[in-house]
Amino acid sequence: MTTDTAFVSRYDLRVKLVQDVLKENTKLSDDSCQELAVRLLHTIDNTPERVR
Repeated sequence: MTTDTAFVSRYDLRVKLVQDVLKENTKLSDDSCQELAVRLLHTIDNTPERVR
């Protein structure tokens, strides 16, 4: 018996979380929310810890 499970990375889960928040609180399209979520996470991930 085999089961197929799709791997979802933590990064993808984070993007989806931010994307969902943007969709709930803006009138942006799904594609725009996804692009903005990626840019936001990139900015947060590259901000030095002491600045955050």
